[in-house]
Amino acid sequence: MRLTRIVTLSSTLLLGALLAVVGAAPAQAGTAAAPVDYVALGDSYSSGVGAGDYDSASGDCKRSNRAYPKLWAASNAPSSFAFTACSGARTNDVTANQLGPLNSGTDLVSVTVGGNDAGFSDVMMTCVLQSESACINRVNQAKAYVDATLPGRLDSVYGAIRAKAPAARVVVLGYPRFYKLGGGCLLGLSENERTAINGAADHLNTAVAKRAADHGYTFGSVVPAFTGHEICSSAPWLHSVNWTNIGDSYHPTAAGQSGGYLPVFRSNA
Repeated sequence: MRLTRIVTLSSTLLLGALLAVVGAAPAQAGTAAAPVDYVALGDSYSSGVGAGDYDSASGDCKRSNRAYPKLWAASNAPSSFAFTACSGARTNDVTANQLGPLNSGTDLVSVTVGGNDAGFSDVMMTCVLQSESACINRVNQAKAYVDATLPGRLDSVYGAIRAKAPAARVVVLGYPRFYKLGGGCLLGLSENERTAINGAADHLNTAVAKRAADHGYTFGSVVPAFTGHEICSSAPWLHSVNWTNIGDSYHPTAAGQSGGYLPVFRSNA
């Protein structure tokens, strides 16, 4: 009789253990990360101009293996990854040339766009080559464009993304301030010019953030991440003007992509 009770008790305990294991399996499976289909859109700040190690197949788009989309994909192993960001892209270039990989199954999208529409490159060249007054006038023209024209262009891009990828989480990333004011630069632009350029970056970011929010998208500011790493700081993550490789000028270095853009994208993805 006692042996029978022992056998019965042992069987009950074994059955309970088996049920616990079987019951735990669905819970563990439920916590596994869902597969992610990720598409990276945008301009040179997303393609990785300035970071080096470019994919030769990307040609003039200069997509870098050190750009934040590639770094995120390498560490997160999405089920699919399409990298269509391209150097020099404006809003109409994104809608015309970059949205092909988007579809109803796309889960995650990143994008930087708007700086080229606002004439960023021309602003910087004006400030480098011409007088302080010409620089500030050109900055003000760019800000006027951001106020009057850019919102509609951003709406076109954001609306097109939603139409093609209705379920995607869209992360819109902004632009850094370029200069540490009162920093270590002894030559080059005046402090007034640097202040005006930083103000224009803030102005652009405010407009981009507003349009992103109105479309239900997440805006990630990279200004805090780059603080202390601007041009004229002791550890810059941005190229200053580079006459031997002019395209790198005022773009993030590899450290700016990995230390600036990547953490911001990661925290919002």
